[in-house]
Amino acid sequence: MHSFSIEITVMTILLLVIVSNALASRFRIPSVFLLLIGSYSIYMFFPQMIPIDLKGEFDSLVIFAIPLIFMADALHLHFEDIRDYWFEIFYLAVVSVAISIAVGASLYYFDLFPELTLGAYVTLFAINMATDAVSVQSILSQFEGIEHRIKVLIEGESLGNDATAVIAFFFIGLPWMLHGEMTVGTATLASLKVFSLSTVLGLAVGFGFYLFLKLFDDRRSEFFAFVVEAYGAYVLAEHFHISGILTLIVAVVTTKVFIDRDIEAHKRELARGDRRYSRQHRRKLLHRFEATTHERMEYIYEMAREFGYIAAVVIFFLLAEMVDVPTLLSYWKEILIMFGVTTLIRALSMAKFAFLGDKTEAIKPVGVRGWFILTFSGMKGALSIILVHMLPHDLPQRALFESVTIGVVVLSIFVYGSILWVYFMFFDTKKESN
Repeated sequence: MHSFSIEITVMTILLLVIVSNALASRFRIPSVFLLLIGSYSIYMFFPQMIPIDLKGEFDSLVIFAIPLIFMADALHLHFEDIRDYWFEIFYLAVVSVAISIAVGASLYYFDLFPELTLGAYVTLFAINMATDAVSVQSILSQFEGIEHRIKVLIEGESLGNDATAVIAFFFIGLPWMLHGEMTVGTATLASLKVFSLSTVLGLAVGFGFYLFLKLFDDRRSEFFAFVVEAYGAYVLAEHFHISGILTLIVAVVTTKVFIDRDIEAHKRELARGDRRYSRQHRRKLLHRFEATTHERMEYIYEMAREFGYIAAVVIFFLLAEMVDVPTLLSYWKEILIMFGVTTLIRALSMAKFAFLGDKTEAIKPVGVRGWFILTFSGMKGALSIILVHMLPHDLPQRALFESVTIGVVVLSIFVYGSILWVYFMFFDTKKESN
């Protein structure tokens, strides 16, 4: 008899998304709260609704989810935002994360977790400094009053932050922890090599797909082209043992930048009514056909967001499979320590924007309110769960890593999310002006 396990699983995921969105809209509750609670409740009390072997298919489901999640995030960045805020995004996504991981690793000398080596500290903090754009967007999207610049910084940070954390995890922390030694020079060279190769490959893939998009002019084909690009960039980079996530992000953002430039150029032509310029513009080979239009991009944004949302729910079900309450309770002290330390590190790293931003023209101050939003938008999620699962199964400290990471993910979503929700619901009266 035919098994309907896949069909039942898909129906369960979609029903959870529908119900969560409906309740979130009616009661203005962050949908990520409902998704987490719902996925865990279904997995624990109604396992027949998820009849597939999540544990056995963990790796396959992760590979399925990663490109969709990061493609949706990358498409939110616009060319003008990257042009205007590139240095601030770079600071948040690379410099700030690297400093945060280094500061966290330095706690090794305070014997915070006695059973961990210095390399293990780097690995642990790389895992737990990666933020989750889906969780943040599910909360911030419900409220007005958030400045456009703050939104751009949050979106840009969530993308670059994850890429930096992945490089620190796979190419510094994990080799250091497993092999017992890693010099600063070796770590720096490894990071720069991976960063450079991933960026170059991403630029090439992104420009190639920009040209590819000129071959057709319907929105469904264009959306699926972005999906193919995301999976292709990720798989290609992983094949060459570089960062698949960074390559994916760079590829999608590159394609998006060229499309945004085309759309802006077309708007300027229409506004000026300069027919001679328009004819010259069309003679150029790369501009002979439009990659897409603003209207079709709106459809692509919406579809990418929904696909990314569903992929994130798949990760939440995988998180539910990993939760073991007795084990979590046995590590409650370590979880609270890690949550407190990562929160403090993030608050201090975001202080650059609130209190020191006026010292340099490259970074504009956001004030205490902006600092507050940036600090508590650092929710952890899908990538942290993915990274901790990548640890060797025979690692003696695996139970500690898993328990601490799961605890920090859950606490960051509910604690940070609740703080932001209460603030925007009852204390913030500022309306968005941009």
